[in-house]
Amino acid sequence: MEAQKAAASGASPAAAARAKKGSRKHRGRKRDWFSGVSVAVATAVLLFVGSAIVAIVAGGIAHFGEAVTSAEVLFSLRMSVITSSISTVLCLVLALPTAYALSRTSMPFKRVAEVLMELTLSLPYILLGFALLLIFSSPFGKALKEAGFAVVFEPTGIVFAQLIVNLPFAVRMVRTAFADVSSRMEFVAKTLGASPGDVFRTIILPQCRNALISTFVLTWARGMGEFGATLMLVGVTRMKTETLPGSIYLSISTGNNETAMATAMIMLLLSAATLVVANVLNCPVGASRVGPSRRTSQWRAKRATCLGADSVERAGGAGVAEKEADGGRKR
Repeated sequence: MEAQKAAASGASPAAAARAKKGSRKHRGRKRDWFSGVSVAVATAVLLFVGSAIVAIVAGGIAHFGEAVTSAEVLFSLRMSVITSSISTVLCLVLALPTAYALSRTSMPFKRVAEVLMELTLSLPYILLGFALLLIFSSPFGKALKEAGFAVVFEPTGIVFAQLIVNLPFAVRMVRTAFADVSSRMEFVAKTLGASPGDVFRTIILPQCRNALISTFVLTWARGMGEFGATLMLVGVTRMKTETLPGSIYLSISTGNNETAMATAMIMLLLSAATLVVANVLNCPVGASRVGPSRRTSQWRAKRATCLGADSVERAGGAGVAEKEADGGRKR
């Protein structure tokens, strides 16, 4: 602005250059001021988050050895790992076809299904656990119990609680991953004769490899830390339905804060290990990852043959046309 004013007033080129340089410095100071505020806010956030981790480590490290040798803590750890692994596998098995149906098909009441998923994702976990308690306490749930499939106050209920909490989350993440897949590659595969199942297997899944790994890891970690729905559906019974969060809750309830902090440190180490494994497995996917299968190679060969035949026919047609034109000119 100052440079423009100097130029408009008929100032010398040197004065205009100095004014322009000053305006650049002024803009640089504005940018530096904004960057400084951003760094200050980021530092405050890191201190706030880091203080929680430091508090867990400082409070639990002294009793960590006692916790890892406790039969109750080891039982809760084993229960959490087993139930989280089962529920995570179920989440992915159900989330893949559900996300495909919501993103690639014209299923009826599609918008209603999307709203239902978003609503379930935003509900409090304790409310979802209460809903499951109502379902499995109904005549339907009692019939299942008489048939030998008990859920309420049983370890099986932990899997259902983690499933109802994590399934909408997994569906949303998988849908987001499917949205990033190149639609052009899918279109080309379909023009080569690929069925929707072949496109899903050879195009979509390889392209979503990293996102699916992240979904698995995050869903498993969420299952390890789930407590609200589990508490509502199965309660926290020592050495029966006790998970790691439940063990922390029981320790705090009985005034055993040292064991609670040590158990929290175990969960912290598990989360760190999960993050490391995810970073190792979540390597970049190059173009070679989407390698053509045998059937895809056959489609490409068939397509190339057809294109070659069309080219020959066009060339032959062009030759006949040229001969006819030459004959016409001779006449």
